[in-house]
Amino acid sequence: MKTAHFILVFCLLALASPFAYASDPSPLQDFCVAINDPRMLVMFVNGKFCKDPKLAKAQDFYYSGLNIPRNTSNPVGSTVTPVNVAQIPGLNTLGISLVRIDYAPNGGLNPPHTHPRATEILVVVEGTLYVGFVTSNTDNRLITKVLYPGDVFVFPIGLIHFQFNVGKTNAVAFAALSSQNPGVITVANAVFGSNPPINPDVLVKAFQLDKNVVKNLQSKFWWANN
Repeated sequence: MKTAHFILVFCLLALASPFAYASDPSPLQDFCVAINDPRMLVMFVNGKFCKDPKLAKAQDFYYSGLNIPRNTSNPVGSTVTPVNVAQIPGLNTLGISLVRIDYAPNGGLNPPHTHPRATEILVVVEGTLYVGFVTSNTDNRLITKVLYPGDVFVFPIGLIHFQFNVGKTNAVAFAALSSQNPGVITVANAVFGSNPPINPDVLVKAFQLDKNVVKNLQSKFWWANN
């Protein structure tokens, strides 16, 4: 009987282990430069074709331009510039990416959002940011901090988080994420700007709002800045 229990527990742990990883799986090769041309296919990893390693070049691991300020003249007053596997093919399988975030003065906002596949670590290089994240149900505890140049803050994987410029000048931050393609779900966009729209009756009950309010929110243009 003990042997049977041991085998059952072992099997359950074996089945659960693939879901225990908190970031991209470790590669089994030095690198896998992503390509779009299957004629150059060597293998297929993380949703990308891999270039023959012998054909890899410096450009596959390079990106330029993160020093350039971005235009923040949009409804939320911020712009996210990603550097992930789409910009640097050599990031494929390496489990890391980077973003630059520019915030307009007096309220530039990177709206509440979540990264389903990555933890984020952010450093402020200019300005003053009020940042925070909300823990999962049932606590839903808000953890916040005001950051100044040189300050660093971590947003755990999957949790809703935001950054808000509380200063009178432009703000800039850089963030690293623990995935080559972390994904982003902006809460307001997903809930009120989905395509096709969510049945208003669902949102009326979920948010305890008047139906006209819900329809008005669904009719707005939802800005996706990252």
